[in-house]
Amino acid sequence: MTASIEPLSALSDNDMESKSHLRGPVMSTATKKPHLTLVWGDIPDWAYSSVASILETLKHSDPGTFEHCLRVGEYSRLLAKSSGLSEYQQKVAEFAGILHDVGKMGVGQEITHKPGKLTDSEYEVMKAHPCYSEEIIKPLAIHDFFRQVLPAVRGHHERVDGKGYPDNLHGEDIPLVSRMILIVDTLDAMGEDRAYRKGLPLEVIYKEIQKFSGTQFDQNIVKVFFESHASWKTEKADPNTINFLIKKLKAA
Repeated sequence: MTASIEPLSALSDNDMESKSHLRGPVMSTATKKPHLTLVWGDIPDWAYSSVASILETLKHSDPGTFEHCLRVGEYSRLLAKSSGLSEYQQKVAEFAGILHDVGKMGVGQEITHKPGKLTDSEYEVMKAHPCYSEEIIKPLAIHDFFRQVLPAVRGHHERVDGKGYPDNLHGEDIPLVSRMILIVDTLDAMGEDRAYRKGLPLEVIYKEIQKFSGTQFDQNIVKVFFESHASWKTEKADPNTINFLIKKLKAA
């Protein structure tokens, strides 16, 4: 049994009570795309096509970051599920994970793909990418779903000790989904092959996450991660994400 994480603070008790059951995917006859009404919220018909347009650009400009974003999106959904969040909150986490690094398109690849340590000035440029990600997806925030995605994306490099960026947020001031993304982003980034090193073994990554639990990472979410990560490989990917996002992007 995994530990339970508190629900997103933006949702009131009244919100939870008024949407107390799951109504599955409802197909819009006009668009033939899923309009999902889930516990505590809904996802607009155009969500997948809009995100696909953003990711199509990322795919062509930076294929490695594109693949990384897709993996982090899935891991974020699984960690949210393991934490006991509603299906709607899981989709907020998934979309935020998918979009977290799209702002790297605004950072030169001589920095994002530098085969070695960044200089102080280069690191300052790199630290702007969560803000760039936020700016890219801000037009989608005409819908409440993306209004919840925005702060999760902006805060994905904040640390619970207040030493993160871009806003130096501390502890629970950091959006819950941001705290989740930081863990799975680290998991995927450390496991990737880089120009200057091979991907690290899982046991090494685990030790690193444990080492920084309570300083870089939320220790409660780290606990859930360690309790649940081994079981993720048995989980099926979200079918709407596969059908309306992944297949479209892979075919292009």
